[in-house]
Amino acid sequence: MGALTARTVFLFGTWTLQPDEEPDAEPITYTMQCVVCEESSQAVEDVADAQGWTFRHAGRNPSHHTYREVITRPWRAWMAEPPAAAT
Repeated sequence: MGALTARTVFLFGTWTLQPDEEPDAEPITYTMQCVVCEESSQAVEDVADAQGWTFRHAGRNPSHHTYREVITRPWRAWMAEPPAAAT
């Protein structure tokens, strides 16, 4: 039995990239993260829920004043113009 080898194929052409707004797209989610201790909220679809986590966290950790918002937004890419066939 011969050894298996990997093969990579690159497709060059004009690609388009945009936020995925298709009906079956994953939702946009928001997470708040404490910069001081790196603890973070759950990823949720309502930004107000994620922001509410910061108040609870700050209440338990009065010296933690700095947070970052992490937004996860689905994107999709597709080839707008297929490359011409080689002759």
